[in-house]
Amino acid sequence: MGKLFGTDGARGVAGKDLTPELAMQIGRAAAAVLAGKTQHRPRFIIGKDTRISGDMLESALAAGLCSVGADVELLGVIPTPAVAHLVRKYGADAGVVISASHNPVEFNGIKLFGGEGYKLPDEVEEEIEHHVFNNGAELTLCTGTAIGTVRRVDTALSDYVDYLAKAIGADLTGLNIAIDCANGAASEAAGLLFPRLGAACRFIGTDPDGGNINEGCGSTHLDKLAKYVVDNGLDCGVAFDGDADRCLAVDEKGREIDGDKIIAILAKDLKDAGKLPEDTAVVTVMSNLGFIEYMKQNGMKTAVTAVGDRYVLEEMRDKGYVIGGEQSGHVILLAHSTTGDGELTAGMLLRTMAEKKCRMSELNDVYVRFPQVMVNIKATPEEKARYKEDEYIAGFIESQQQSLMGLGRVLVRVSGTEPLIRIMVEGKDEAAIAASAERIAVKINERIH
Repeated sequence: MGKLFGTDGARGVAGKDLTPELAMQIGRAAAAVLAGKTQHRPRFIIGKDTRISGDMLESALAAGLCSVGADVELLGVIPTPAVAHLVRKYGADAGVVISASHNPVEFNGIKLFGGEGYKLPDEVEEEIEHHVFNNGAELTLCTGTAIGTVRRVDTALSDYVDYLAKAIGADLTGLNIAIDCANGAASEAAGLLFPRLGAACRFIGTDPDGGNINEGCGSTHLDKLAKYVVDNGLDCGVAFDGDADRCLAVDEKGREIDGDKIIAILAKDLKDAGKLPEDTAVVTVMSNLGFIEYMKQNGMKTAVTAVGDRYVLEEMRDKGYVIGGEQSGHVILLAHSTTGDGELTAGMLLRTMAEKKCRMSELNDVYVRFPQVMVNIKATPEEKARYKEDEYIAGFIESQQQSLMGLGRVLVRVSGTEPLIRIMVEGKDEAAIAASAERIAVKINERIH
């Protein structure tokens, strides 16, 4: 039996891997499993990003949910964190997001949140997988008035923006900013939120056509935003990914501000305000060594998890920490949100800038990043498995780690969301780490292909 749900939901090429039939099966299984944990007719809310396949998968999911007696409320195009918030506000039993986040348009995904706004625990996902892989053989389809209903919720976006504005609580009057919405789920929400906070805003990536999500824009393609900020003499820019659960930024010079730096800036603010439990932030093994050093030098500690915002969140909830995230721009502010929220993160970063009356470049200079070299290798599930089982590759990677002589580190991992093996080498000597990354990539390609 395979694994349906990765670190961030079920994903694949829409119409090929993630078919309408599979979406319907996931809907049936999810409703059946969650119905067994409630004493009432279950209610699901569904949100989606702007991919052309979203309508197809939404219809199939809704049909699957209704077929086993769940009622469905459609939120339309809306950020992933909005679903996590609104599932609590509306008192629904679960929320579903149809999105492949930062991935190209041909991909899509299905992500599930429980009634408290958190991603479903592994054991619940495994129950759902069991029914899907058994083709729903153990499920009973409803008839008559037991069949679920579908309705649209017209207030979802405004309810979410109202919550964000209150949570951020900032006056951004006087700031001139650019906002790149990746032609994705934030395209409308950001236009309602940031002018409301007082900022003078210019928007790019707000013309979704079903096929241009993340295409040369958003948090995975910052060059366009950086040039726009510099060319127009703006104070800074912020960028979201396709489902707006990530945020990266650029300063007035066009320099990138990644998730590590955003966490460092916001963690220091929380510490100074006495609101950082145990003076600790949670990050992943991908976080830059410069970040780790900055935290130590400023009397803060770092808890480190495996890659994946779900692991960051688990550590935060287990230990009572309030800030954590990933270098890629997932930032979780647990006092306000149960998941990463790009617009919330951007608002808090801009509030810091406004309150300190400083330039974004001053915040960006919070620490000096160690050079990092990233190499991605395309790999099928079978090739990923070969990589994991190959002891020779493991030994070769260890030899490359030793060759850095304590002045860097090597991290090779299988992506949980994309068909990739990711190589990261970090250290002070950029030429040495680039050469090491290339040697590892060549060796992995030789062994798995």
